[in-house]
Amino acid sequence: MKRYLMVALGMILMIAHCSTKKMDYKKPVELRGVWLTNVDSNVLDSQRSIAEAMHFLGEHHFNVVYPVVWSDAKTVYQSEIMDSLFGLPIDPRFAGRDPLAELIYEAHRQGLKVIPWFEYGFCSSYQKGGGRILEKFPHWAAKDSAGNLLKKNCFEWMNAYHPEVQEFILSLVTEVVTKYDVDGVQGNDRLPAQPIEGGYSDYTKQLYAADHDGEMPPNNYRDSEWQRWRGDKLTQFAKRLYKKIKTIKPAILVTWSPSIFKWSFDEYLQDWPRWVNGGYADVVHLQVFRYEIEFYEQALRSQDADSISLFRNKDHVFPGILMNVGKYVMSEEYLLKALELNRKLGYNGEVFFFYEGLRKNEGQLARALLKTYYRRPAQFPF
Repeated sequence: MKRYLMVALGMILMIAHCSTKKMDYKKPVELRGVWLTNVDSNVLDSQRSIAEAMHFLGEHHFNVVYPVVWSDAKTVYQSEIMDSLFGLPIDPRFAGRDPLAELIYEAHRQGLKVIPWFEYGFCSSYQKGGGRILEKFPHWAAKDSAGNLLKKNCFEWMNAYHPEVQEFILSLVTEVVTKYDVDGVQGNDRLPAQPIEGGYSDYTKQLYAADHDGEMPPNNYRDSEWQRWRGDKLTQFAKRLYKKIKTIKPAILVTWSPSIFKWSFDEYLQDWPRWVNGGYADVVHLQVFRYEIEFYEQALRSQDADSISLFRNKDHVFPGILMNVGKYVMSEEYLLKALELNRKLGYNGEVFFFYEGLRKNEGQLARALLKTYYRRPAQFPF
């Protein structure tokens, strides 16, 4: 009898050990993403470099990549829209190829989701006086209170309130969703957005007057009612884009990457908590771009759901981390403290700006992730 008891006990311990072992190796549910740019990066220059980059991300247990597809009035895919309007089906740098199609193929081979990123959004150009878009469609220009072309941080803007501009941007997004096997689309701090200094084109002023018994908008661009009116127009566009994409492919994720609130609303009229609460944001990646961990923590804590009146889908918000820009590369210490803070505050994942930071210093930061928080592969949350 004693012998049978010992055997039974041994079997119970063995089963418990196996169950514990299985539990230990169960994939965590986390979003692990990275933005991929066409500036300061050569990844998109060949299918071979794309394949190598996607393999690298898969090896380091990432599960989603955000490649730029709309930048400086050019696309990083073969666009019939841009060809018909401007005779420019793709950025000449990629003539004869389709980097988006190549990336989707290579990324999916590695088990990575692909969510194209419309970087320029409603911007027409950068230090080009409006560029080819406003040269052909001058009535698309956004204007400041002095009647000049709307500029902010050297970017020049289209009028986000004009129906033709909205249709143009919407056509680019739907073109990507229709033509390519993507897993989502992403707008950022320029989509839908408009610098608060704008709103003074003739069209927009008349649109405002129609809503206000003929009264023109105030010259003070920070007037609270005027700010709210413009912000609400952008919110309506966000909702429209969301519904349009879901009509085409219901499973597609519509994601946004705004700056932290309330700065996003005070500078670019992006009231993104309303987008979340309204049900037209599947995922939000906050641009918590700070150069030091102390400021990162301060900014991230300010986005507490109660503080910004975020009532639903709280678990669909993930921080964006500035890993590399120009000569700046975050330290390994900052990286690990940021992820520790993210998990402590209940964020199950993050997105890094941008890919090249993972390869700097012989891949130091990628190795640090693989040894710690990204030690095991993760299941994509959506």
